[in-house]
Amino acid sequence: MADSNTSGDNVSEETSLDASHETVDEMLARHRQEIKQLQNKETELKKAAAKGSKAEQKAKKKQVEEDISKLSTKLKEKQLKELGSQGFSSGSSSKSIAKDETSEKKGDMDTLVRAIAGVSVTTAQQEHSKPSKSVKRREKRAKEEADREQRIKEEQSNVTSDRMIENQKLEKKLKPLGLTISEIKPDGHCLYRAVENQLATRSGGASPYSYQKLREMAASYMREHKPDFLPFFSSEAVSESEGSAEERFEKYCIEVESTAAWGGQLELGALTHCLRKHIMVFSGSFPDVVMGKEYKSSDDSSLMLSYHRHAFGLGEHYNSVVPIPNITG
Repeated sequence: MADSNTSGDNVSEETSLDASHETVDEMLARHRQEIKQLQNKETELKKAAAKGSKAEQKAKKKQVEEDISKLSTKLKEKQLKELGSQGFSSGSSSKSIAKDETSEKKGDMDTLVRAIAGVSVTTAQQEHSKPSKSVKRREKRAKEEADREQRIKEEQSNVTSDRMIENQKLEKKLKPLGLTISEIKPDGHCLYRAVENQLATRSGGASPYSYQKLREMAASYMREHKPDFLPFFSSEAVSESEGSAEERFEKYCIEVESTAAWGGQLELGALTHCLRKHIMVFSGSFPDVVMGKEYKSSDDSSLMLSYHRHAFGLGEHYNSVVPIPNITG
């Protein structure tokens, strides 16, 4: 690795012109070129270090990082000195300099160097500039929900024949029972919002559980009764890169409790037992589904939902089913 320092010195020596003969723009352009050359040198050295046994590679990689760190520090010091010759102030200036005098300078030198260099060639600084995983997840989730909302709006403006037929069949089924649809927002939480609406309707006030709490309850129940749900995640068609059945199951549970992923029969089955409620799901496209028969009681406290296959063309959707309001004259 002895040649790395020599090559690094060349980066600054070969491009180190007489700073007094350069304009500020020319100097900044040269500084960017010097940094780029050092970055290229780092890439070359890392490629060369990726040869030999694992122990040799580890030792070479450590040496490369040390060499690059030294070269980066040396280059920065040189550039700071040259910038100082052009009138830029250093962040370590004497405290005795008056504020009004400091404000007349062209700016903090360290800030300027970072702006010129962009992302530093040192690994530590590169990692520091990256957003955290939690920030990335929040941004991804927000984008997915925004995209979904946009697609839903587009679908709502295109009433299809399948949707009309489905709604007509559902109305024909519900009206004789004195029931009608209570629309639920199609935001990915529709199943849980529909159950929340039913609980509020049955209690005559507010629901004891929010849709988010219902999500958490469903995920918790699925984890506690893993043997009942794990078979749904076992498939020979799934590649090894997607993980084992247990890994996919846990990922699924995390999505249930912390994202806007649509809920379906698995989650509804879990909620049936969590709430100890008899649940009826009416549909205009499929046979009606009854869940939790063991919880059916004589006080007509069953939860009633409607399943819509063609509601928005974006996947399944659930609404709440309520009694038709009495209209008195």
